[in-house]
Amino acid sequence: MSPSPSRYEHLAFVASPTPEAQDALAQLSRRYGNVAPDDADIIVALGGDGLMLQTLRRYMPSGKPIYGMHRGTVGFLMNDFSEVDLKERLALSEVTVIHPLRMRARDADGRPFEHYAINEVSLFRQTYQAARLRILIDGKERLAELVADGVLIATPAGSTAYNFSVQGPIIPINAPLLALTPISPFRPRRWRGALLPNTGTVTVDVLEAAKRPAAAVADHDEVRSVRSVDISMDQSIAMHMLFDPGHSLDERILREQFGH
Repeated sequence: MSPSPSRYEHLAFVASPTPEAQDALAQLSRRYGNVAPDDADIIVALGGDGLMLQTLRRYMPSGKPIYGMHRGTVGFLMNDFSEVDLKERLALSEVTVIHPLRMRARDADGRPFEHYAINEVSLFRQTYQAARLRILIDGKERLAELVADGVLIATPAGSTAYNFSVQGPIIPINAPLLALTPISPFRPRRWRGALLPNTGTVTVDVLEAAKRPAAAVADHDEVRSVRSVDISMDQSIAMHMLFDPGHSLDERILREQFGH
């Protein structure tokens, strides 16, 4: 059942600093008002995919729905921009629920770090030497040694982003899966990654960490010189993204698989 217009009566707008997004912010604020995010029924993000990821992560604890409009460079996660009939569009919008990845890492000094990612968690070599990585799934060793530039774990929402660019699979948005994809693998040469249940925990140990240091990145949060990283999907956190009818995230991901 579609929500009634009154469900999204109080709007909070957030925008990237680009002139295009700031102009949209001014137009929409004059037309619909702009309340503080804490007082809003919904948050409307104006920009590109980078802003959408920042907005999702910033307001993740609030549980407030997020509706994006494209005023940036890449707009895969955004709806088309229009300043007219916004509340009607929100009332007819379709909800996609996504869950973030939680990255727990320890660095060379044993310090713990925890970050969340909407798209992917990646490990990269920090120097000219390839990283040597050991991969475990739910504590069981599955790959004793991966020699590569790195490896990433992607959510369905992130499977069309960096994961796809390194030849990883596109995952339908509602599939209970994660993509584990190597980045420029050297050994084993024929290993192209794996699809994993989203209920498990992926552990990546960095071998020869002093000689071949690696960094771990959760979307944009980086931890340098990591020794071990645990990655799992946090099912307790649900983020609600809104899309115009016929342009839902699952439809966009399906189209990507056919090159559209």
